[in-house]
Amino acid sequence: MKKIKLSPSALSCDFANAGVQIQAAKEGGAEYLHLDVMDGIFVPNISFGQPVVKSIGKSTDLVLDVHLMITEPIRYIDDFVKAGADIITVHVEACEDVRATLEKIKASGKGVGISIKPKTPVSEIIPYLELCDLVLVMTVEPGFGGQKFMADMMPKCVELRDYAQAHGLSYEISVDGGVSVENARLCVESGANLLVAGSSVLGKENIKQAAIDLLNAANGVEL
Repeated sequence: MKKIKLSPSALSCDFANAGVQIQAAKEGGAEYLHLDVMDGIFVPNISFGQPVVKSIGKSTDLVLDVHLMITEPIRYIDDFVKAGADIITVHVEACEDVRATLEKIKASGKGVGISIKPKTPVSEIIPYLELCDLVLVMTVEPGFGGQKFMADMMPKCVELRDYAQAHGLSYEISVDGGVSVENARLCVESGANLLVAGSSVLGKENIKQAAIDLLNAANGVEL
């Protein structure tokens, strides 16, 4: 079984204190930092772009897990590579040529991620999984934080885990949206090993303890 990893979502930071908060999450066991880039077109919200990713990257050595919720992300791969992204994840629904987009990320030497929205079946990404280092299952409709976790997305994680085992693939299975101590174990039991968490970690007063608690819950430790 793969090691369970935590990727706190920077959208839940107080950006005036982002460096301190991200460090607290790291001290609590976080290994990745999830950066949601939204364009107001693919999703009905706008977040931040390359300058913020670059700035945050200077303040942490966590793996920068950049989630591009933007239309035709192939246009900006080079920019986010230069900004310091370690993994770049794009949505299958946002790409005119999915394979070309993933191959561009791969050619840059960065981790390749693909994501699906709640209404998109796993079958839509099967042709691309051999290119991927990470598969992100959205457990809320993308675009806003603080939404309720959709437990009915867990069969997708099971399907992705079983497909990887059957075909000798080793991508990370990530879940994003409403992840908390209440459902973290369910995510892991369904096959996820990379948990994106926003308000349940960086939105808490004691961020370090929140990260510890979520990882403990994911590992089945009684809280």
